[in-house]
Amino acid sequence: MAGAAQSRLVATPIYAADLYPDVVAAGSLAAALEAVAAESGPPFPVILCGSNPLGRVTVPSAVPHRKALVINAYVWKRHWYIRGQEASQALDLIGGDTDDLVAIAKAARAWHTGAALAEIRASAPYVRLSGRFEVTDNDPVQMTASEWQHMLTEAGETDWPEYQALIEAAYAEPTLRALYPFTSHWILRFSTSTRPYLSTIPPCLSAPRGDGRYTVSTHLMGEVIAQTTTAAEAVAAAVRHMPGSLGPMTFGAAPKSS
Repeated sequence: MAGAAQSRLVATPIYAADLYPDVVAAGSLAAALEAVAAESGPPFPVILCGSNPLGRVTVPSAVPHRKALVINAYVWKRHWYIRGQEASQALDLIGGDTDDLVAIAKAARAWHTGAALAEIRASAPYVRLSGRFEVTDNDPVQMTASEWQHMLTEAGETDWPEYQALIEAAYAEPTLRALYPFTSHWILRFSTSTRPYLSTIPPCLSAPRGDGRYTVSTHLMGEVIAQTTTAAEAVAAAVRHMPGSLGPMTFGAAPKSS
């Protein structure tokens, strides 16, 4: 028995022993989460991570359009953070962190049962919404609209007013709003298909930080088409250089092998 206890102590990370003595006492994060969950409502499945039983678990969802909720422990402070993604593109729907394991359990239970994203946020106020809404049937038009809502939300949370202005101006332009938006190194780009397999088209747009000009390029790190003083002018220049006959938005399915 003493040898087993000693082995357990050797295998226990120092951060876990110092910051999470309750988790160590329970034997795993899964056990600790199940215990607090039992005190606040109906049980839900918690999947243990074999490589990090004290610091990581997942909670599967009962609805097929959600991936399992991931719960991780910080190593430098007593906090857990969550990440919930949609299934078809593996894009974040919710996130957040807290030092309250009961609050983690509330969000996990709501995620598992398929509660609406706003309801998850209401049950656990630390939860952050990405702005995306759930598309259950992989409709590419709705997936595109969802991604634009995420882009607008993300831009509004930055301290980069020029970037926010660019995203808002691009969204206001119907030609660009019909395309699937994404960024590479904060450069706004467009695709005629959704993730997971994008069909990227030119041009792309970048915003200045402070003094400077908006830039419209043929592609990432490509030839500069135009430089403007406003986001609206950059968007107008981008539309003028869009390829013709783009066709309808499609779901980004894997290419068929020949």
